[in-house]
Amino acid sequence: MTILTVSDIHGRNVWKEINTDIYDQIVFLGDYTDSYVFDNETIYNNLIDIIQLKRSQPDKIVLLIGNHDAQYMHFPHYRCSGFRPLAQPILSELFEQYEGLFQIAYQQGSYLFTHAGVTNRWLAHLLEKTENNSLTITPDYDLAELLNDVHQRSMSYRNLLFEVGPRRGGHDPFGGPIWADRQETKVDYLTGFHQVVGHTPINEFTTFGDAVSSITYTDVLQTKSAFYEIIIPD
Repeated sequence: MTILTVSDIHGRNVWKEINTDIYDQIVFLGDYTDSYVFDNETIYNNLIDIIQLKRSQPDKIVLLIGNHDAQYMHFPHYRCSGFRPLAQPILSELFEQYEGLFQIAYQQGSYLFTHAGVTNRWLAHLLEKTENNSLTITPDYDLAELLNDVHQRSMSYRNLLFEVGPRRGGHDPFGGPIWADRQETKVDYLTGFHQVVGHTPINEFTTFGDAVSSITYTDVLQTKSAFYEIIIPD
């Protein structure tokens, strides 16, 4: 299986250069909205085009949620920098209309895709708060399904996904998969999984870890048009 990841679009349309026919899955890692470059109309129209791509190839295209998207999808909650008051009503309406096309996480075997990453400490915290302490999380377990299920539950559970740790200016003990900082994830990446994330701008694709556990940061679009490719043996 060949998977291509597209990180932190923020209104850019470089994803349109991708030949979708040559990949088994294309995973957008979130942050379709907010920009220091593009206007509200450009961001909105670009997001519509991404949604239409998903609708045309629902099994191939995966749309994850980033912190910049959450503040419109779940307005007035989960606010972050770059918020656009004038764009909020129309973006919130669009996310509400197509909310079912977006998800928190995606998984293929031991490869886990989220916007910002999952740490061992945050996962233990989540399992405790959701009364799932008895679960043993291994690469054989569908962790993405658990995270996506939490997103669909009551707000008290959903809030766990959007926790913001001190390194990102928050007051929660750890950052969740939408907000975790690289200083958290690069030293406490999830045991047994190979994670692929965006969220933190970097110049080059960067991996920490080994053959058993790792995390790869892919948010390079602010410096070049490049997408991270993964080949998982059948």
